[in-house]
Amino acid sequence: MSKLDVYAVIGNPIAHSKSPLIHTAFALQTAQSMRYEALLSPVDEFRESVTAFQQKGGKGLNITVPFKLEAYKCATHLTERAEMAQAVNTFKFEDSKILGDNTDGAGLVRDIEINLGVSIDSKRILLMGAGGAARGVILPILKKNPSILAIANRTPQKAQQLQQQFVAYGDIVSGGFMEFSGENFDIIINATSASLNDALPELPASIFAKDSLAYDMMYGHEPTRFLVFAKQNGAGYLADGMGMLVEQAAESFFLWRGIRPETADVIAQLKIGT
Repeated sequence: MSKLDVYAVIGNPIAHSKSPLIHTAFALQTAQSMRYEALLSPVDEFRESVTAFQQKGGKGLNITVPFKLEAYKCATHLTERAEMAQAVNTFKFEDSKILGDNTDGAGLVRDIEINLGVSIDSKRILLMGAGGAARGVILPILKKNPSILAIANRTPQKAQQLQQQFVAYGDIVSGGFMEFSGENFDIIINATSASLNDALPELPASIFAKDSLAYDMMYGHEPTRFLVFAKQNGAGYLADGMGMLVEQAAESFFLWRGIRPETADVIAQLKIGT
């Protein structure tokens, strides 16, 4: 009997992670000989935990909070999207090499365009937040040719830094949340951590265009305060981040195994279980 290839998600905390459920479903669906685990790393021992996993024959890792920035520094090679994001959520081990990738943006774009059926091309997009979650999705969004990408953040300087970093890739503007009062957008994406605390960023109610999509990267049993606010103020469509979670996992799976799993059934199963 051949030895199973081993993969894992590493983070702290990690017990809540749905990644083992997702990748186990992918492996069964595609008949891949692999096992997927959850790996808790001490906050100050990320590099040591990665090395130990790699030395035991591990083939790849997903990286979650709080290690995405440190993972960027650990990689020996980077994809373009990881280099631009300066954050890594996927490792692929090849001999002593560590390929670092960031599949978050690809997961978001695929969820919006394929699962939700909303084209990004020529749309006005507002991205809320300027942290790691926002940073990872900017380049994949710009590659889909929106008419404009606005980055809004509580601290405008952080949004401006991202604007300067990515300005060569498309039409970007930036500012504080209320600076976009009077404007409206076709797709509004919440990449802030506000929903984790049942909070709402200080948003102008006017930002939601008719038939707009309001998308929160967070997910849970009930709609987030952002999605409730969006519905009250005219958004036509609402979506949480469950689809993005599964799609970014599928992108990692494809990087590791060279096969892209079907995601619709896995998304549906997870939504039933949340």
